[in-house]
Amino acid sequence: MSTAGPSWMRSPAHHQWLADEERRLLAFYEAHALDDRVGYSPLDAAGRPETGADRELWLHCRMIHCFALEHLRGRPGAADIASHGLRTLDEWFADGEDGGWFAALTPDGGIADSAKSAYAHAFVILAGASATQAGLPGGAETLTEALRVVDERFWRADDRAATDACTRDWVLAEPGYRGQNANMHLAEAYMAAAEALDDDRYAVRALHIAERLIDAGARQWRWRVPEHFDAAWRVVPDYNADRPDDRFRPFGSLVGHWFEWSRLLLQLDALLPGRAPWAVDAARELFAAGVADGWDRTRGGVGYSVDFEGRAVNPARMHWVLAEAIGAAVALAGAAGEGEYERWYRAFWDYVARFHIDRRGGGWWHELDEDGTPKGDTWAGKPDLYHALQATLYARSQPGVGLVAAAREGRQS
Repeated sequence: MSTAGPSWMRSPAHHQWLADEERRLLAFYEAHALDDRVGYSPLDAAGRPETGADRELWLHCRMIHCFALEHLRGRPGAADIASHGLRTLDEWFADGEDGGWFAALTPDGGIADSAKSAYAHAFVILAGASATQAGLPGGAETLTEALRVVDERFWRADDRAATDACTRDWVLAEPGYRGQNANMHLAEAYMAAAEALDDDRYAVRALHIAERLIDAGARQWRWRVPEHFDAAWRVVPDYNADRPDDRFRPFGSLVGHWFEWSRLLLQLDALLPGRAPWAVDAARELFAAGVADGWDRTRGGVGYSVDFEGRAVNPARMHWVLAEAIGAAVALAGAAGEGEYERWYRAFWDYVARFHIDRRGGGWWHELDEDGTPKGDTWAGKPDLYHALQATLYARSQPGVGLVAAAREGRQS
């Protein structure tokens, strides 16, 4: 992994390559994902709309976020695509009887899954925050309502964290379970809300989550972030031991989340200077653990999950893991100096360019085996733009703020 020549993170030529990849990704999703009926169609491995597939709330909100961001970046037509998603949230996903938003709809707007998920509701906050910053009609109303619903239904002040899932009428679906994944994305969403509303209260919420999950959690497990907890927030290390491929609650610790938290901690530190003096060191430790346990020194790439001794559980290569590793490398280079982070940044992009980018069919392969061959045991098709798009923007954005805030403030190339 040579670092000869100018820094890729600051190189105009590399920035042009990133911009070209950004445009390629957007063209792929613009052409195929927008559904005039209900929201957005997920795409199969060939990039064809899966017109018979359910519309999942979390994926839907990620698309709103992406195209609200692109509207701020000056992409014609992006506002219409994001606004279509906002209307679908209000007209189809919203539960007019019990409040909140349904987890999934059928392609014709029927209820496919009436559950209420903290994970998915975190993305409603993110979509509302991004649309608010982009000045899109309905964005502010979506954000206000999503914050209210999460505050009333999921947030637990005594725990300084959120519960995980409820039935349609807000009965806790699994009273004995608490999840890291939903809370991590809620921290991300709260920081976006703090930037959209210029209100530090939501950044403080994100800090509370980070204190529980990272400063008082991952630190105790040698920076291998625990994913699963009981109702008293005790780690359940063998949760789903027989399900390493579960889409949302797999056994083990997901290395991509270590990188994701590394990036989020540095954003949090910038939002609340001096409030989390441990954050920068923790971000370094999480990144170091991620490359130590996750990076395959023979074949390259980062394995999906490990156990709490660092042994591989699921060695598959997920596209989102390297996207988050890229974001963490950029954030740490800004906070702690380029050094080794430039080297890793290049290694991550080299792997993405060789294996994940599908230059024939478009988009990125979401899941590969250890040798880089596409597969779909956990993530079939190419339904998600969010991680790949953001990966093209990290090095072109002012560090310390969210990508949407950077676009809004003109601190993004």
